[in-house]
Amino acid sequence: MSTSEKIWMNGELLDWQNAKIHILSHVVHYGSSTFEGIRCYDTEKGSAILFLDAHVKRLYQSSKIYRIEIPYSEEELKEAIIATIKANGHKACYIRPLVIRGQGALGVNPTMAAIEVAIATWEWGSYLGEEVLETGVDVRVASWARLAPNTMPTWAKAGGNYLNSQLIKMEALMDNYAEGIGLDVNGYVAEGSGENIFVIRDGIIYTPMTGQSILPGISRNAVMTLARKFGYQVQETLIPREALYIADEVFMTGTAAEITPVRSIDKYPVGDEKRGPITEKLQSAYLDVVRTGNDPENWLTFI
Repeated sequence: MSTSEKIWMNGELLDWQNAKIHILSHVVHYGSSTFEGIRCYDTEKGSAILFLDAHVKRLYQSSKIYRIEIPYSEEELKEAIIATIKANGHKACYIRPLVIRGQGALGVNPTMAAIEVAIATWEWGSYLGEEVLETGVDVRVASWARLAPNTMPTWAKAGGNYLNSQLIKMEALMDNYAEGIGLDVNGYVAEGSGENIFVIRDGIIYTPMTGQSILPGISRNAVMTLARKFGYQVQETLIPREALYIADEVFMTGTAAEITPVRSIDKYPVGDEKRGPITEKLQSAYLDVVRTGNDPENWLTFI
């Protein structure tokens, strides 16, 4: 990954190489962190952060679920994000706010560990590759299932939750796929390792329900809003695995992945093995906002 000049940590802008934690920090041993992935785009109207309010709100909600009290207000954290971008001179970047349990406890009980907060920004292109926004990606159904309900809180974007995502991602890459699709505990389609999924058949857009142990994605919500605005029917429902193999179009969404079409699943071709018309229409509308800065949905925070 590329590096930047500064990282905001516990209220100070530090040099990148000096933003450190102790090896006995609770997070190192138990995955006790919450985080967000946010994008800042270099639009025609200037640099703008996409969905800033929603991302910061979710960070606080994730932390609340894990009983972590962030020692800054939401407004203070937003100001720190903007200050970090400016300190690094970015016009466009990826933003990683991170909340961790640090030193003070080294057992399963984390309550004596100090809470530390950091914000890093760096330049990062398309998560799955620029060209795949048009050509699509090849994916597989993972052998690893997503987390079962009442085991870990999947509505929280927490570090330890992503051990499951790592297994799905590594398995896919080892088999020469770009991404894996996790099924839920009952065998229905859930999500990718770091993306939500949409399946289109006969003009209707289907997506898994948030009660299926998926992360309720911010980009997912934006795409559903766009789709309904365009007059498409969107159904949050159970999707059996075989529906993937007879879909007209499939695409994945996420802050990093944006809107990425899927051209094959388990070597079954999806549609014409290229970006379909509904995917293209939604993708075009989404990317138009972040490229031009024209923002009818009030998604952007200009800096």
